[in-house]
Amino acid sequence: MLRPNPAVLRRLVEEYEALAAAESARGPVELNPRARDLAYTLCVSTGTRDVKRALEAAHQWLAAAPAPAREPVAPMAGRRMPATEPA
Repeated sequence: MLRPNPAVLRRLVEEYEALAAAESARGPVELNPRARDLAYTLCVSTGTRDVKRALEAAHQWLAAAPAPAREPVAPMAGRRMPATEPA
């Protein structure tokens, strides 16, 4: 089975868990459409039919995946620091 890119999977998991936490803080209500879409995508991505199993599989895969690469910092060459105003 193909596995999704770890960065994409990580983003899906983080967004789903944030939405699910916000929904649970408001009380037992049905998930909003974005959360349902994310749950579906997680299930398809992990080959499962239940979002809880999808999250478990995603967390296992992410734990085994290499650490995400840090984005390079753009060099400061040619840039000036902003001037500070006298006190």
